[in-house]
Amino acid sequence: MIIGFGWASCFAQPTFSDSTGLIPRPVSVRLRSGTFTLAQQTRLLADKSVPVATLTMVRQLLGFSLPTTSSTPTASALRLRIDSTTIPKPEGYRLTIRPTGIDLIGHDDTGLFFGLQSLRQLLELSPSGRIRCQQIDDYPRFPYRGMQLDVSRHLFPVSFIKKYIDLLARYKLNTFHWHLTDDQGWRVEIKRYPQLQQTAAYRAQTLIGHKKELPHRFDGKRYGGFYTQDEVRAIVRYAADRHITVIPEIEMPGHALAALSAFPQLGCQKPDGSPGGPYAAATFWGIFDDVFCAGNDSTFTMLTNVLDEVIGLFPSRYIHIGGDECPKVRWQTCPRCQARIRSEKLANENELQRYFIRRIEKHLNRRGRQLIGWDEILEGHNPSLRLSDSAAVMSWRGIEGGIQAMRQHHYAIMTPESYVYFDYYQSLHPDEPLAAAGYTPLRKTYSYEPMPDSLRADEARYLLGVQGNVWTEYMPTPDKAEYMVFPRLLALAETGWTPRPQRNYPDFLRRLRQQRPLLDRQHVHYDPHVDEPTDTVSVSPAGQVLYALTTTRPSAQLRYTTDGSVPTSHSLLYTQPIAVMQSSTIRSALFIDGRQQDRVVSQAFTISKATGKSVTVDPLPSGAYRPASMQVLVNGRAGTTRYNTGEWVGFSGTDPTITVDLDSLQTISQVSTHILAYRWQRMWPPKQLRVSVSTDGNTYRTVYEQTQFPVNGINPVDGRFTPTQARFVRIQATGQGTIPAGEYGAGGKAWLLLDEVIVR
Repeated sequence: MIIGFGWASCFAQPTFSDSTGLIPRPVSVRLRSGTFTLAQQTRLLADKSVPVATLTMVRQLLGFSLPTTSSTPTASALRLRIDSTTIPKPEGYRLTIRPTGIDLIGHDDTGLFFGLQSLRQLLELSPSGRIRCQQIDDYPRFPYRGMQLDVSRHLFPVSFIKKYIDLLARYKLNTFHWHLTDDQGWRVEIKRYPQLQQTAAYRAQTLIGHKKELPHRFDGKRYGGFYTQDEVRAIVRYAADRHITVIPEIEMPGHALAALSAFPQLGCQKPDGSPGGPYAAATFWGIFDDVFCAGNDSTFTMLTNVLDEVIGLFPSRYIHIGGDECPKVRWQTCPRCQARIRSEKLANENELQRYFIRRIEKHLNRRGRQLIGWDEILEGHNPSLRLSDSAAVMSWRGIEGGIQAMRQHHYAIMTPESYVYFDYYQSLHPDEPLAAAGYTPLRKTYSYEPMPDSLRADEARYLLGVQGNVWTEYMPTPDKAEYMVFPRLLALAETGWTPRPQRNYPDFLRRLRQQRPLLDRQHVHYDPHVDEPTDTVSVSPAGQVLYALTTTRPSAQLRYTTDGSVPTSHSLLYTQPIAVMQSSTIRSALFIDGRQQDRVVSQAFTISKATGKSVTVDPLPSGAYRPASMQVLVNGRAGTTRYNTGEWVGFSGTDPTITVDLDSLQTISQVSTHILAYRWQRMWPPKQLRVSVSTDGNTYRTVYEQTQFPVNGINPVDGRFTPTQARFVRIQATGQGTIPAGEYGAGGKAWLLLDEVIVR
């Protein structure tokens, strides 16, 4: 009888397990005939090179006590040893399973630990304790495989932090990036500055709902807390026992409101030299103009003293200093900051930020540590302020920051917002809990490839690895955080560990289904809807809208209705793309053996005189908002608040003209579309939108104009006019252009987003 491996589950279990269920997928597996059964008489045999702590961890991971013997046992054995010659790759291991026992060889102690994690999964996948005989040779693709957790917006108990670390270790991630300070709260005890615990660790109240909803609503409850230094040390030790490095992040020079609430003298002066403020920890989410004063030497005294205590708590090579999203508004008018620019012969405020970062880096280097920050730390071009080669960059605004860093011979970690930010929605279903921004499904996270094709070999060697980020504005509880992180964390883990040619999404999903009981056993809350129907909309060469459905669930039938009713086991069976002939709502669901398996998925269509017609756009859309076909503007499907699904067409700093050819003269009296205005995402409404019509495509007559777009979100454009004859319909928009001072992204180009063109 095996102790500690029984659990109830609705998922079918194999009679024995092999490596085909492991996540992340190993580098090499050779299956052999026969099985090994772990039993009470199995002995643990360890070479002298194996640390005692590893033997303790063996017992913890396997769930029961294996007696240890110093000689070759007569019974079956689990044999451990470290041999860097046999296993040359750092963190690598070889796991050999024979009918008479298991041999595990690690390159180092970490390799042994990750090999034990694979053995643990094999055992958990087989409640009978029978494992297929095989040899697994395995090692990570990247040396850095990280997960971040923000505890400033919402504070999580120590017990959850340890659980989070356990889950990282289970899937062979090796770095925990702990985001400890931000505008909304300071979360680490600094003994030299008790005001940080007494004042900066608390905010007056917390936002209710999404920050895009205006006016803002608050709960009226004081919120806060911090981790004591004893708690931090305990967590760092706990992580180290699991071969995970903890990297702390202390934000500077921006995201400083909480700290300024305790030390207002470190804020910028007003233009007349009077003190800035008053300051208070932020009660909602965003970017705030009040930052640390770069012209005040007291700022650097306080921050370096803080970092000295942080260094004493965290033995990590890197100390994260943020460096992101620092508005320069206060610096532009602060007498001390302007004096610093003059005295240091800096060109502008961007170079002042580089001066700030470089000054902090020098201090860290003197203390034997190295700086890591978000990709904004590369801003500013003064050669005398170049960061040292040892500085590392986290590329979050895309991949460009990482590429720039590697070409400058800085180490880089790829963590692009569009793929590995787990505060984004996992599904388009309306029942999904509140999330921060757009749509990043599991398949998109899994599709991310961290190594840019544009790099030369001598540049690519500076890629340390990949990281997922968990910003917790909309994650007030551990359960919500887990739901947003899982199963996307597993996809990230495979990206960081498994060789690129061996990553395969359908196979990953198969293994994920086997892993679900393991997550259940660990009481992990995860998104169970990865197999629910997904859809695509296209326009045929004949101008017909086609709605295609797919699912990754094996043996499932897709059934649908076109009248808006809930599908049943007797509804239409989906076999090919559905031709959408009129305005309607199509609802679909999965069925196995006549029983519905997941949520119902709905999609509304609006069919108008413009649907499926030829459309031209000048200039073409920009960046991620440039679809493969401009017919996305006439496919019958409108955009949603989850703005990155491909239905919104976006223009960065340009004024678009969209022209639809109706094929023949038509009598029309209404032209509609939508404008998406999210200033917190740099999306601004146009200053003016004009609708014009033409009979010949040369001479146009204006029939509608709109200049007011008051909604913080989706603004309807419903242009109604006297019925008129037209073949061509033109929409012209004059964009915001440059984002004004005081707004998020000030000085940059404003986005202008439009969606479906509807003509009646």
